[in-house]
Amino acid sequence: MLEKLGLFGLFIGCALSATIVPFSSEALVAGALLLYESRWLVVTVAALGNTLGGMISFLLGWLCKWEWLEKYLKIDRERLDRIHARVAKYGYPAALLAWLPIVGDLIAIAMGLLRLKPLPTALLMLAGKFARYAVIAGVVNLF
Repeated sequence: MLEKLGLFGLFIGCALSATIVPFSSEALVAGALLLYESRWLVVTVAALGNTLGGMISFLLGWLCKWEWLEKYLKIDRERLDRIHARVAKYGYPAALLAWLPIVGDLIAIAMGLLRLKPLPTALLMLAGKFARYAVIAGVVNLF
């Protein structure tokens, strides 16, 4: 699939994986790293796509009520409360951890619930996601 869709497919796949759609982008990135010579192009496209997905989750938190998140997205209120408290404590730097599996989406949603400014949130989220994919590129390069 990645061969046919190319970098656009990588971008879309990474964007979707950073939303509430449950799948991991690591396999997409590893595959793209094997297909393309420029590791930095792959890392950049993946990070930008994943940041877009994270910002969609951020927007979801910004626009939705807690009750909607529980009812329609089946997000556990207790878990979201804990993450919300941590994000409120650490503020913008929490965006650096939005790449984490499982809790990353909740971090982005919590940042939206807190109505943090979108630009600093997006820039820090991008930095964290870029670092994540750079590490993956380094690991793939070892093999």
